[in-house]
Parts: sequence; C-alpha cells; structure tokens
Amino acid sequence: MHFHILPRVDDGPPDIQRSIDLARAAESDGIQLVAATPHLREDHPEVRAAELAARCQELNAALADADVALEVVAGGELDVLWVQEADEDDLRLASYGQRGTDVLLETPYGAIAPSFDAAVERLQTLGFRILLAHPERNRAFQQAPDRLLELVRDGVLIQVTAGSLVQTRRRSRSHELAVQLVEHGMAHVIASDAHSAGEFRPPNLSSGVAAARAVDPRVASWMVLDAPLAILAGEPLPARPGASRPRRRA
Repeated sequence: MHFHILPRVDDGPPDIQRSIDLARAAESDGIQLVAATPHLREDHPEVRAAELAARCQELNAALADADVALEVVAGGELDVLWVQEADEDDLRLASYGQRGTDVLLETPYGAIAPSFDAAVERLQTLGFRILLAHPERNRAFQQAPDRLLELVRDGVLIQVTAGSLVQTRRRSRSHELAVQLVEHGMAHVIASDAHSAGEFRPPNLSSGVAAARAVDPRVASWMVLDAPLAILAGEPLPARPGASRPRRRA
C-alpha cells in the first residue's frame, strides 16, 4: 500500500534492475502485491499522474521476464500542496488502481499546517477516502495524538510503517505512537514504505506484522490482507477483529 518501486522517478530505485531487486526482496519477505506510490510533489517532477499506469505495466512485464512473482498496481503518495493544485483527473489517476476511490496522502514531516487540513477537506469533498501515510513520524501527532483520533472519526484511514513498529535499542517516539495506534484500534494498514532492496528502507513488512501481532494478535493479518484488499477494491473495510470504538487516548 506504500511502496516506492518504480524506477527513475523519485527517491526509489534509480534503474529497472534495482526495481527488480526490490521486487525480489519483497517476494522473499512474503509480499505478493504492492501499490507503486511514487511521490507526487514538486521536488519529483518526473512523477506524472498520466504516466503511472504505463510505468506499472512496463515494470510488471519486466518482473514477469525476471520470474519474480510480484504484482504492481498503480497509486501515488500525494503531497498536500500537490493535492490542492491537481485537477480531478490527475487525482483519479493517482488513486489506488486508478479507481477514483482511495488515495494515499503523505503526512508532512513538519508542522501540521492549514494546507494539510485543506488537502484532507478537498479530497473528502471530491469523494476520496484517504489513507494517511506514516503519521507516527510526525512530531505534532506524537505530541497530540487526539488529532489523529479526530481524523479517524472523520473517516480517514491510518497507515503505520512496518519499521516504526519494530522495537529498536534507542527510544523512538515514532515507535511509541505506532504501537499505541495499533493498540487503540486507530491504525488500519501496515505498509513497508520500501525504497530499496537493502540500502535504504527495505521491504521488511513481515517484521512489522510480527511486531503488530505482539501488540494485538487479532488485527495483524487484517492490517496487511483484509483492509488493504478492501482499499484497493474501493470497498468498505471489513470489520476489524475484536473491534471496539477507538479510545480517546493514544
């Protein structure tokens, strides 16, 4: 649901061979399908919504030739400023599977400015369901997680990154918030946010699933199978195992 695999467009693989290497690493990690989500924002001008489907088709053909059993579907990681400037057709082309139903919105790394709220409002007004990428990395959400609760209550879905769920030796606010989001029923999807086969953000989805299972064994599989498949199909999410209303504190 969040995977930078298209070659030569953003901060993912620099060439087709590196894309194949990344796909092979994903396959080894147990991943069967990924959504290609290159950055749609000003500093990555090579990413154009109208070209996403063709780029995915080209990559799928290369993966088949390389005997890699991984399917790539079109998507994009939408910057909040790009959302406000893009026309409706480009927004549809940047949606998951280009269905015009669900989009991945990038959480800013800085302050949550009015531009973020404006992007959320525009997408929802146009009928898109939002999957919010890696909010656990944002300092403002770390300090005030109730802001995420309000977004969830307004219909926004939350994606946490596998790497954030895995415990490290040093204290990590990203880790703490990611775990709390899973524990309190406020996270819907685990994704790898992979960029390379090993040098930078490898596809470590299995380790994130294991970490989520340690937090709540009922929901780990739901967050990498049931919920993502519903999003890709543009359908309502199936009931979360053991679901209850999200609690106020996270």
